[in-house]
Amino acid sequence: MAEKTEVALDRAQVKKAVQALQAFLKTKATGDSLFLDDTQQISLLFTLWKVPKQAQTIRIPLPHGQRTDTDEVCLFTRDEPKMTPEQTQRFYKKLLEEKGVKNISEIIPYKALKTEYKPYEAKRRLLGNFDLFLSDARIRRLLPSHIGKHFYERKKEPLSVNLQSKHLARDIQRVIQGTSMKVTNKGCCCMARVAHSGMTADEVTENIQAAVQTIAAKLKTKGPVMKLIHIKSQTSVALPIYTSDLSALTELEKKRTPKDKGATPKKQDKAKKNKEDKKQTDTPAEGKEKEKKVKKEAAKEDEEEEEEIPQLVPIETPSKKRKLEKQSKKKQLEKAPKPAAGKKGKQAKSKLTKKTGKTDSKVKRKVPKVK
Repeated sequence: MAEKTEVALDRAQVKKAVQALQAFLKTKATGDSLFLDDTQQISLLFTLWKVPKQAQTIRIPLPHGQRTDTDEVCLFTRDEPKMTPEQTQRFYKKLLEEKGVKNISEIIPYKALKTEYKPYEAKRRLLGNFDLFLSDARIRRLLPSHIGKHFYERKKEPLSVNLQSKHLARDIQRVIQGTSMKVTNKGCCCMARVAHSGMTADEVTENIQAAVQTIAAKLKTKGPVMKLIHIKSQTSVALPIYTSDLSALTELEKKRTPKDKGATPKKQDKAKKNKEDKKQTDTPAEGKEKEKKVKKEAAKEDEEEEEEIPQLVPIETPSKKRKLEKQSKKKQLEKAPKPAAGKKGKQAKSKLTKKTGKTDSKVKRKVPKVK
């Protein structure tokens, strides 16, 4: 892995942006939100220099908790052997109390999740009742088929926790008060929640600095990583807090391969051959003639390589053609005059056949008998 360039944030500039954002949120706050003490999320928007090759999820520990005390947290646990769902629920409640964990609002065993929350409406209700979901690391892989796609669309998929850890309270507190960021290989923009509007400006700036440093260190990309960093809320405009230098762009251009630059190996070989031909020419006249020939050959090859767009030509169906031919033949037969001689001959033949009941070939002439 190549060495990554450190992201040097200007603390004073970050604090100014945070204060401007907080002032904007205070002016935009409505009467209802003030009564309900509704805080807005503050997020970081990262723009990377390159689209990552691999998707990854980055866990970000924060120095100041970015969740309020009113946030509801749900924990999915595994089924303990020889215990009913109610007994396993009581068992894990005692365990969390002994370890000093007080942030969990509700515990749902795996068996209860499969039976009670099987209907679609029950899953949607569960999703809306809680702000964060945690799961036992032993059953984390079994949950996607039971919770549904809406948890992932709303970015509320359960975060795994090791319930057998000796420092359980510390680990759960880090997961709840920390944050995570999903990096996809489909675009160069990522977002992470780092604070809320109820925090002070100093706390928000410290969280921003910690998040930027951990993300820059954990991203699986080579060379310069960060291009732009913005801070924003749910209803505000994105405020820039970091812009990378143009030196990062020059480094990226140096590392680009011939395929990235748009040059194919065939064209490179042609250029080398042209240079060699120029060196071998003895007279200027011969050199010019060879240059012309090479240019013509290159133009022909480029024309062959380019795909021609097929032109659409209307084609008549065979059924229509046959109908037209039949109609034309009928018209010709109607216009053409019928021969009279043919008619008389046919009438005479028909009369003979009526009288004798036989054809002309079988008619016998009566010969008079001579005494």
